[in-house]
Parts: sequence; C-alpha cells; structure tokens
Amino acid sequence: MLSFEHLYSTLPEPLWVATQATPVAQPELIAFNAPLAHELGAKEIPDSETLALWFSGNQPMPEAKPGALGYAGHQFGNFVPQLGDGRALLLGEVIDQNGVRRDVQLKGSGRTPFSRGGDGRSPLGPVLREYLVSEFMAAMGIPTTRALAAVTSGERVVRQMAEPGAVFTRVASSHIRVGTFQFAAAQRDEVLLKALADHVIERHYPEAANAEDPYLALLEAVVARQAVLIARWMSVGFIHGVMNTDNCSIAGETIDYGPCAFMEQFDPQKVFSSIDQGKRYAFENQPAIAQWNLARFAETLLPLMREEGDALVQQATDVIRRFDTLFSAEQLRLHADKLGLAAESPQAAPLMEALESQMHQGRMDMTATFDALTHYALSPSDEHREALLALTTQPSELTAWLETWQAEQVVSQDSPRSAAMRSANPVIIPRNHRVQEAIDAAYDGDFAPFHTLLAVVTKPFDESVEARRLAAPATENEQVLRTFCGT
Repeated sequence: MLSFEHLYSTLPEPLWVATQATPVAQPELIAFNAPLAHELGAKEIPDSETLALWFSGNQPMPEAKPGALGYAGHQFGNFVPQLGDGRALLLGEVIDQNGVRRDVQLKGSGRTPFSRGGDGRSPLGPVLREYLVSEFMAAMGIPTTRALAAVTSGERVVRQMAEPGAVFTRVASSHIRVGTFQFAAAQRDEVLLKALADHVIERHYPEAANAEDPYLALLEAVVARQAVLIARWMSVGFIHGVMNTDNCSIAGETIDYGPCAFMEQFDPQKVFSSIDQGKRYAFENQPAIAQWNLARFAETLLPLMREEGDALVQQATDVIRRFDTLFSAEQLRLHADKLGLAAESPQAAPLMEALESQMHQGRMDMTATFDALTHYALSPSDEHREALLALTTQPSELTAWLETWQAEQVVSQDSPRSAAMRSANPVIIPRNHRVQEAIDAAYDGDFAPFHTLLAVVTKPFDESVEARRLAAPATENEQVLRTFCGT
C-alpha cells in the first residue's frame, strides 16, 4: 500500500535501533484515514482485516523496517539523558504526492530497547484523543502530526486502572525532536551530532546548507517555525500540557498530544494536565517554554558552529532572542484576523488584550466568544449582539469594548477580510467533555460518538445542527478539568 524508504535508519545507532512490534491478541480497526493514505501515495486500500493486522504490528507491512528512535529530554525542567521510543516504532518514510518525505510510526506497539521497564502499550483513550485533536489541528491549518489509523488490541493496559488497549499510527514530517539532538550531544560524539544535523538540514531546511554557517542557519529556521507554531496554537486556545524538549519537533509540528486540551472558559494560567502540578506549561507560559526549549537546542549545536568562545554564545543567544519578535509578529497577524481588523491595524494588540481581560473577568468561553463575534461582525443584528453579550457575566463592560472595536473593525458580509476572520475562528473545537464522552462510549464498545465527533471537528467551520450541538460549551456538570498522559 505504502512505498517505504529508510533514510533515517542510515544514521548511526543509537539514534535508531531495529526493533520488532509485539503482536496483540485481537486487533480490530477503529478508524483509517483513507484521504491521508492517498496523499501518502497509496493507490489501493486493502480490507479492514489486513489494515488491522498491519497497523497493530501483528503483520509486517511490505517494505517496512521498524525501529525505535533514541532521544533524551528535559522533562518539567529536569534532564533525562536517555528516553527514546519506549512504545513506538518508525516503520519507515514515504514520499508523499507533494514530494515531501514523511514518517509513518506505530504507537503502542510493544516494548523497545528504550521502554525502561514499561509495557510499550497505549490505552485506548489517549489514542482516540490524539486522533481527534491532531486531525482538528490539521483541518485548522496548524502544523501537526497526522492520524493514519487506530486499532484496538483486544488486550487490557494497566495505568490508573485496567483499560482497553489500542495502537495508533502517526504520520509526521519527521519524529526528530530537540531531545534527539540532546541525546546525540549526550553521547559526546561530534560525528554523530553532525550526522544528525546534516540529516535535518537535508530533509527539512535545505536552504541552510548554502549558508555561511549551516548550523546557525538551522537554528534560525527551527526558531522561526516554532514561533509561528506556538502563536497558532494559542489562537485557538490549545494547551499542549507537556512541552518537554522531547515533545518539541525540529520540523515545527505539534507532536505528542498526551494530556492536551483546549481552553474553554478563558484563563491565561489554565492547566489541564494532571502531571503539571506547578503550572509550568500553563496556556500563557507556552511561548516562554518554547523559547527555553530552543535554547537547549542551541546548546547542542554550539560544537558545530563556526564562531568560537563568547562570540559563539552571543550569536546563538541573539537567534534565540528573536523568538519573541517572530512570535509577536505572527500573533499580531492572527489577532487582526480573529478581530476582523485590517491586517496591519495598530489596534489589534490593545483590542485583543482588552478582550482577553473581558473574557477572563466575565468568565467567557474563548471559542464561543470569537464565533459569536464573527457572526456579529458579518451580520451586526440585535440578535447576534445579544448572543455575544449572553456569554459574559459582565455585559456592560463587554458593551463598552464592542463600541471601541466597532470603530476599528473592517469586516462585513462582502469584505475581503470576512474570510480571514471566519477561518481564524472555528465554530467547534474538540471540547474536553466531548472527547471524554467519545472515549467513555468506546470503552463500552460503542465507537459511534468518536466517529461523529471526528466528522465534525475535521470541518471546524460547519454550521450544521449537529456541529452546533457538539460545539456547545460544557455545563457545570459536564466539565472535564483534568487530562492524562497515558504513558
């Protein structure tokens, strides 16, 4: 079905270690992303039984060469020199229809040399969460890994309790992380480090090869992609939940969804992850954490760069500091789109700051607020105004903000900015309680709610009755305030 290549496996061990999947008891296909498979070059799709065997790891895919990837990482600020794929296997790479090399990886396929005593399995819940959220992000145009398949294992996985198991198939531009470079640097083998860096330049940033200092240019390119990525996350209220350096993609994609969630009632210090007790990865902390992660990346590249001594450190530091400017520029562009302002409006930042304050103080739902604001901008009726004001506990304060905003906004039904505003403000996100409903039903053997939710979140601007039902904020009794990693 897929034609695999194996460029990454040519890198020296321990960056890649050949490993076989551990068969599961009774694989059954939950979902298969046929459009993505065709994008990856698949011409014919086999039957569900064959797909279940392939994407559980029970039957090797033709031309696959499975292996686990080595990486290190700062986990909540503490460096661990060896982590690696403890429950994942890279099957190989494919060249998609756009000529882009992309990884195909099984997740939950059994123990590897990096499992550190773990079982190498995944519970069903995190598989369904990653499938839903990653495909929503793709539909929103936010750089992300993709979901190709999900398969139940017919086995139980013990975490907080015994849960049904599953295997997830993930597609990425690559699975190379900041932690991969930290792992190579920890080997104190400059040849290994250079081989990894050269591979990344060739694969992701070929323009850097012609720079005066290719490794400085690599750092600049990775910083730029991460700055844009984090700004786009925050524009839809995404909270990654576990922004360790081993979850920071060199390709600039969202990776390792784990305990992720989306902001509902706006709070800059919002945290959902059950393991983030200190709020290190709270919503508003994400830009600073990304910059911190990139500083760790810069440290690994220093031995390869041309400058020496203090000049070298200053040069790398200057690049890391540019993150703020790059992030702010992308965020300002997104703010203008979300508010329906002219692209270069000087009022985008102050108006957004004031609205975020209103959302926080008025206990407003972020997605519902911007959706209602979009409707009001496109059709400024009393009905739409009242729908917006109904979202806040402080309607007089929001009314005052609306008067200031209306003096600046340029969107109308026929405005060229209307499409930008709508595309920046989804009707629906994968709300925590809806994702949990789908997971709970699946644990009882009913996957219909998962498929219904998947169909809706992959069309995030759908105005259908079903979309509106699933887009509604959680009631007090429906709220899900904690998410879990699943490892």
